Amino acid sequence: MQGDFHYYATYSAALLAGYDHKSSVDICHAAQLVDHCSRTWLKKAGGPSQAATTQLQAELLQARTDPIGLCDITRIWSSFHFLPRDLYADVDKGSQNYKDKYRLICGPNGDLIVDTVKLARGKGCEAAGIAMHVLADTWAHTYFAGTPSLVINNTNWYFYELFPGDGSEPERRQIKFSHNPSASEDVDKPVYVGSVYQSDENSIMNLGHGRAGHLPDYSYIRYAYLPAWGGYREIIKDNPHDYECAFAQMVYALSYLRGETDDFQKETYDADKISPHIDRIRGIIAKRQVDASADWKAFGESLSGEEISDFNKDEHIEEYMDSENKSDTYLGCFFEAALAQKKMVAARIMESDNRIAGSL
Repeated sequence: MQGDFHYYATYSAALLAGYDHKSSVDICHAAQLVDHCSRTWLKKAGGPSQAATTQLQAELLQARTDPIGLCDITRIWSSFHFLPRDLYADVDKGSQNYKDKYRLICGPNGDLIVDTVKLARGKGCEAAGIAMHVLADTWAHTYFAGTPSLVINNTNWYFYELFPGDGSEPERRQIKFSHNPSASEDVDKPVYVGSVYQSDENSIMNLGHGRAGHLPDYSYIRYAYLPAWGGYREIIKDNPHDYECAFAQMVYALSYLRGETDDFQKETYDADKISPHIDRIRGIIAKRQVDASADWKAFGESLSGEEISDFNKDEHIEEYMDSENKSDTYLGCFFEAALAQKKMVAARIMESDNRIAGSL
């Protein structure tokens, strides 16, 4: 997902869960900061390098892809952007390395999302925001894994956008992928930007949904494709349905984090709190645009009556740098929560006898 959902939609979910304006801003700021907290930015902010929650393209291009480097990459991307759904998935073929990578495939409503949300309980808005980023991405990034892998993450020419048709079957339009990172995407043709094919199993180009470009991050799209791990069976991804589920699950999770309920369970959504606004929410999700920020922002401001300031990743640096007790600052709390999330996910992967993410 992108800033439209991680920032503005998360703000709206926090309001519907009962948080006030300031707390909702703190939560959505943390949710969006997950996409900016690279080691390059941490050096600027004075934070610990191990608290990195993402990697810049320049960092990835220079990253090692030996076993140590792959562990570092996987700890970041599996912990915050591609949370594994089933670390114990039954895989009846392939090498142990293939099985380990298969078990890192992302998806919603796995045991790890329960662990993620419960870990954030009582840890403040910063931890809540991180958990919401992870939760939302389990829906958007379903079927991809947060480790470089051609055999898991590759896609091919068989990639179609689905449109409502006159009959029972949707109309299909083949998607073309451009490999020019500076090219503009055209949702009408449709042409999207994806990473270049690399035959090396561990190439950075094969990390996450890079081969499919930003398609998983667009709420409006429905598409069919053949995932590399799927035995050439067609998979249909329905983003409008999944994004609505993600929003309803965020409201439920944030209500739990606020103390409204005593337990968080997977496959549970707060339909009641969003029902008065469901037509507007569905309209935003279904609108054919690659950035829904303006619409989500307008929705959030209509709920609170307050202006939502634009996201600024550097907003809290001065407070952190000047404070003698950094653990009490916004960034101090964010870094602590990020380290805890990464440590927890790495430990769960290790406990499943999967060595890809190493240990912290």
